[in-house]
Amino acid sequence: MEIIRKVDELKSALSAAKAAGKSVGLVPTMGALHAGHVSLIDRARSENDVVVVSVFVNPTQFNNPEDLRTYPRTEEADCAKLEAAGVDYAFIPTVEEMYPQPDTRVFDLGPVADVMEGKMRPGHFNGVAQVVSKLFAMVEPTRAYFGEKDFQQIAVIRRMVELEGFDLEIVPCPIKREDDGLALSSRNVRLNPEQRAIAPKIHKVLAESVGWAPEASVETVKTRVVDDINAYPGMEVEYYEIVNGYDMQPISDWSETDYAVGCVTVNVGDVRLIDNIKYTTK
Repeated sequence: MEIIRKVDELKSALSAAKAAGKSVGLVPTMGALHAGHVSLIDRARSENDVVVVSVFVNPTQFNNPEDLRTYPRTEEADCAKLEAAGVDYAFIPTVEEMYPQPDTRVFDLGPVADVMEGKMRPGHFNGVAQVVSKLFAMVEPTRAYFGEKDFQQIAVIRRMVELEGFDLEIVPCPIKREDDGLALSSRNVRLNPEQRAIAPKIHKVLAESVGWAPEASVETVKTRVVDDINAYPGMEVEYYEIVNGYDMQPISDWSETDYAVGCVTVNVGDVRLIDNIKYTTK
């Protein structure tokens, strides 16, 4: 595996592979890698000739300076995982390399970015669109891989691809979980033992709620999920929405879509965790 820190070096390294007609898979990450990231890399490895993984904590997508400051950074451990996973190129740039000048672009991301995370974290998705569009322009991948834990983010990136006219395939990959159901997240390392013990209840409640639909109304399911999660000490739901999985817009009746997805954000102490669940109602 080659570690690359400069954009020009990355483009140069990939030019020969592209000239030979080889496919390139990109896995964008913010580091602090775990088995969820490795599952994306494994998928990319199985579907492409060359695999590039970016490791970059992107400042423009953090609307909370403290969240940016405390985001885990584990480059040495990350590189060991990437090499073990068979990655060809690890792209680990500095902020100055990614943003030699301030990125003032504002993307017209539309309704998919206005709800849930977009509402709670103003500017977050514009920052995501900035950095991912830069990576797509630098790597020019055949395919790019994203985990479905960040379900809304995938819809936002698809919108950005449409706006920018990138020619690539966006590949969503299933959520990876611990044995107790907790969705793998780089933020999990910030949970203390008591919080780590209670955090799997998020998925437990979501999974139980699938059995309530469609007999119970959308509003009833939403209320019960929030109440059940909040009943656990130390957990507070920031939002829970049941949306049309195609456009991220909240639904009020199960008949509105054949792809209903429940998306939740829960504050466990000062650690913000997200998760989602798909409802089959037809």
